[in-house]
Amino acid sequence: MSTKKRWALVLRIFELTKDFPIEERYTLTDQVRRSSRSVCANLAEAWRRRRYQAAFVLKLNDAKTEAGETQVHVEIAFRQRYFNEEIFDELDDACDKIIAQIVKMIEQSERWIIRSPETTPRA
Repeated sequence: MSTKKRWALVLRIFELTKDFPIEERYTLTDQVRRSSRSVCANLAEAWRRRRYQAAFVLKLNDAKTEAGETQVHVEIAFRQRYFNEEIFDELDDACDKIIAQIVKMIEQSERWIIRSPETTPRA
């Protein structure tokens, strides 16, 4: 998965939320920032757990959940008119693409697992 897409989403959300109303500082602003950053953090953890398929998939699922949470917060911001429709569509599409990539990684998790020499099948 491209780290570029993940970080682009985080940085875009961080920039856009600077303009949220002050009363949202400890609620929506913090929540959407936290969940978007958590996508990156969970993917980094998953990548480091590639020796163990179950642990790898678990962290990928955590990342997918956080991406979904980010998507919900983005929609709330749009419905509160903190974003216009163009920005909402951009962020929603970015979340959809990240989630789709994570789902693909989960479905093909065996491709990403690091095999130790003693567990690699011999030809």
